[in-house]
Amino acid sequence: MIIRRLYYFLSYVCLPLVAIWGFYWPPAHWLLLFLVPYAVVGLYDMLTTKHNVLNNYPVLGHFRYMLEFVSPEIRQYFVETNDSGRPYNRIIRGLVYSRAKGQVDTQAFGTQYDIMTVGYHRANHSMAPKDVQKSEERVTLGGPQCDKPYSASRLNVSAMSFGALSANAIRALNGGAKDGGFAHNTGEGGLSPHHLAEGGDIIWQIGTGYFGCRTAEGGFDKDAFAEKAKKDVVKAIEIKLSQGAKPSHGGVLPAAKVDKEIAKIRGVPEHQDVISPPIHSAFDGPTGLMNFVQHLREMSGGKPIGFKLCIGNQSEFLAICKAMLETGILPDFITVDGAEGGTGAAPVEFTNRLGMPLNEALIFVNNSLRGVGLRDKIRIICSGKVATGYDMIEKCALGADMCNAARAMMFAVGCIQALHCNTNRCPSGVATQDPIRGRAVNVPQKRQRVHRFHDATLESFRELLGAMGKAKVSDLHPSDIRRRTADERERSYAELYSFIEDGALLTEAVPEEFAADWKRASAEHF
Repeated sequence: MIIRRLYYFLSYVCLPLVAIWGFYWPPAHWLLLFLVPYAVVGLYDMLTTKHNVLNNYPVLGHFRYMLEFVSPEIRQYFVETNDSGRPYNRIIRGLVYSRAKGQVDTQAFGTQYDIMTVGYHRANHSMAPKDVQKSEERVTLGGPQCDKPYSASRLNVSAMSFGALSANAIRALNGGAKDGGFAHNTGEGGLSPHHLAEGGDIIWQIGTGYFGCRTAEGGFDKDAFAEKAKKDVVKAIEIKLSQGAKPSHGGVLPAAKVDKEIAKIRGVPEHQDVISPPIHSAFDGPTGLMNFVQHLREMSGGKPIGFKLCIGNQSEFLAICKAMLETGILPDFITVDGAEGGTGAAPVEFTNRLGMPLNEALIFVNNSLRGVGLRDKIRIICSGKVATGYDMIEKCALGADMCNAARAMMFAVGCIQALHCNTNRCPSGVATQDPIRGRAVNVPQKRQRVHRFHDATLESFRELLGAMGKAKVSDLHPSDIRRRTADERERSYAELYSFIEDGALLTEAVPEEFAADWKRASAEHF
């Protein structure tokens, strides 16, 4: 091969000749600064069995790995177009940055999207726009069995643990929640001191690892739970069943992030991967879940209790609905996480190939609760790539009462979508436990940005709602959202999907699209 021959020539012919030449003309020895390292590195490459490319292309092959190392940055800054980036394109990232900084968030020269492409979504405007009251930005979280309902914002910080995010990032998010009057979900990593430091409202998430209320054996500690759940700052409790980025897989915190502080808060060994179990040990089956909901409600003093899940087998969610009917116990809210949701670390196949996308999941959950006559008693929260006022319009039209945002809030704190969340080398200091990197997040400054982004997004939400001729969020309907399909036409979601009547699953004539799953569903088991 040419590269090998070149190596042989430079190392075994030129190197000795230059050494001899140096005896007669000393400046020639400067060439050895290049030839000696070249010969040593090349010899190592040819003797190694670790990399085929280096073995065949000594020295030169290293450029391949150098380019591979910087290729994500090259793609992000030089290759991707404004609307082609993933998971979030540059248009959305730029909009979040502008709103968070209080800068101009308008756009010149028209849309950059191809509005004729299959899958493009839009809403219909009205010739009679309405003035939407600011009160539409809030909704009460707490059903008929809740003693301490919570007045929540329509947009809140989605579940992100201390451990996945740095201490300063957590404090900035919570500070923004405090300033803006919205809630901050802790994620399954526990209620850390950093979640409490700024005084923002908290939704405490309880995952399968029971971090923050965990026994030495890894089970649920009811005394530890009761002590923390009764804190005034804790406004609601969320039981995490699964998440869209890795459904039916426990949370993953890489060993690189498990420092002494994280280990103490979570009650786990230092510097070891923390992988939560895929299922809960505190209860079993749909009926067990409902009893656990009631147990937490009593121990928290009557605060709103709900659960979060990504929809998979539809019969299993219908089984939960049957358990609600049989036990008479209702959650105050259900958080529906779409398969497009984000995470700090997840197995590739899980994040790419499991779970139902958010729009379809919202329609199914909304239909299911209506079908059993419980929709008016349970709030639906959605999460999964919510970043703009239009995203909120779309999700609320399809059945959500509230929206959670995670990665958009990270952008507001300073995330640049470097995709290094699972390496502990986040360049912006947001998703890392490296104290040097983490201190780059300026808490007083970033909490203001989180607050501004939240308020600007809700303002956009209200403006769009009014432009559609709606005075209330409850006026939104699936027919208001249109999607371009493969036959070069547009169809509304009311045309693309079936929507059932209240109580339809409780009749003998169960709608055909639900019949098989409803029959298969059992309140006793999933």
